[in-house]
Amino acid sequence: MSTYFLDVAARSTKELVPGGRTQTFWADKMLVSRVDFDPHAIVPEHAHPHEQFGVVLTGELHLTVAGESRVLRAGDMYLIPGDVLHSAVAGPEGFTAAEVFSPVRETLQY
Repeated sequence: MSTYFLDVAARSTKELVPGGRTQTFWADKMLVSRVDFDPHAIVPEHAHPHEQFGVVLTGELHLTVAGESRVLRAGDMYLIPGDVLHSAVAGPEGFTAAEVFSPVRETLQY
């Protein structure tokens, strides 16, 4: 097994919210996540101390950060500082995104 290349197909998923799943991998200082959300799945408003970067790969994501809302589509990116309130709603076809958390978000290690 390689320590440099990540096998998403072999990685189990973890449910984040009803209709929203992640697959995570981590090193010492960051955690990477592939998230897949069903249509209209909701991430309630929350905050965490970790910085969060993401890029939408497919579908549509309605993201609200610190009260500012945007509709993001494939290729759009976002950066959420630590301890900032944010929430999300998947679009009518759901979405897939790649995310990075720093430091490692311990609750996503499984």
